[in-house]
Amino acid sequence: MENSSKATFTKARVPVKHPWLAMAGMLMGAFVGMLSETSLNIALPKLEVALGVGTSTLQWLVTGYMLVIGIVLPFSSLISKWFTTRQTIIFALCAFILGAVISALAPNFAIVLTGRMIQGIGTGLILPLMFTVAMQIFPPHKLGAAMGVNALVIMFAPAIGPTLTGLLLAKLSWRWIFWAFAIILVIALVFAVLHLKNIAELTRPKVDFLSLVSSAVGFGALVMGASFASENGWGSPLVLGLLILGLVVLVFYVHRQLHLEHPILNLKVFANPSFRIGALIVMVDFGVILSAMYLFPQYIQNGMGLPVAMTGIIMLPGGVVNAIVSAISGRMYDNFGAQIPARVGFVIAIIGAVMLIMVQPDSSVAYVIAAHIILMIGCPLAMSPSQTHALNALRGPQSADGSTIMNTLQQIVGAIATALATSCLVLGQSAYDGGNKQAAFTNGVHYGFYFTLVLTIIGLILALMLKRNKPSSDVNFDK
Repeated sequence: MENSSKATFTKARVPVKHPWLAMAGMLMGAFVGMLSETSLNIALPKLEVALGVGTSTLQWLVTGYMLVIGIVLPFSSLISKWFTTRQTIIFALCAFILGAVISALAPNFAIVLTGRMIQGIGTGLILPLMFTVAMQIFPPHKLGAAMGVNALVIMFAPAIGPTLTGLLLAKLSWRWIFWAFAIILVIALVFAVLHLKNIAELTRPKVDFLSLVSSAVGFGALVMGASFASENGWGSPLVLGLLILGLVVLVFYVHRQLHLEHPILNLKVFANPSFRIGALIVMVDFGVILSAMYLFPQYIQNGMGLPVAMTGIIMLPGGVVNAIVSAISGRMYDNFGAQIPARVGFVIAIIGAVMLIMVQPDSSVAYVIAAHIILMIGCPLAMSPSQTHALNALRGPQSADGSTIMNTLQQIVGAIATALATSCLVLGQSAYDGGNKQAAFTNGVHYGFYFTLVLTIIGLILALMLKRNKPSSDVNFDK
């Protein structure tokens, strides 16, 4: 019996000869997808001039992209039951390449946004499948490290995005941001075609079209309402109407999913407390990252008055630290579980958020880098262990549902967090009494980082609710 348990612990659910080669195309696709979420933040001042639109409109290049991801993600579990892993990933990479090329060639803002939204289709399909495939092709004793690499992609890409963009913009046009995406994605497509295997049986369940429509309308209205608030104010009829519509439709959507025999999303997984707390932590942590990464590069350029190339250099140390901690935190789960890394991570993140609240137009570069590094230590330290803790609490097909749900809500929270950070930024600028534009912008950044701080505190409270479980006892396998 003991030998049988050991064999189960060392054997993957779906044996693959070269699991890392099988994952390579998805990892590269997810890296570009997440890189795309923050890479444009640093380019916003240049895009504002090049495309002739205001800050509130430009925000849609970020939130519109995440909106499409949030709409597509809930369907990914259903899609994986109708189409093979290879078909889905290859289609997703091709869609992303097409969107990147459209944006690179775009003559105006509307076409750039169209390309961005097509890119969102690719990211929305790749993200949940990357975690689902990893859960299937890696044995339990290597799962923490594998999920750590996945988390490294999710956390490192948004952190390094502004640096890479800054280096590109120092010498080249903003269009090269999208050409760079396309080049990497073509390489990812080659890996997917050559090495990706199908890991699940096609069951082709009945499709509930009412659920599809209510999902798109509900999530879409919620994100659009939060996004329009930065320009129209939270009390405007348009914003309130969209938020109310989104909430009402989502309540209907949740009720329908809980009562359907074959739901689009199996929301019953939230009944599992380990998944529920872990998923909430991941969502909040992602909100911290995206709100901070939206505000930080703009503060460096508009608050400190530094050039775009310097902005990328200032953000590089934090990006490197993020990568290192993301890789380490996956292994920490294997040794300690999720409880200790998550709690320590949010305490560190709170310190980083407080330091960012205290920045001024004349703050030293060393102080700004230190604040960014501290935040980039805390967030990834909590992310990967919490994510693995959540997914390991689920069995077989529930793992795919859990991955889809977590990634869907992650993107929705990220889009709303970016919109709220924009609202705080605008509010803080308006509240400043004086004619110094750099000081006014910095005051807006302070308001935005107060929001980031609130998220880190919520994350710590959730981390305190995690129960101590040994990693091996979390893992459930289908017989």
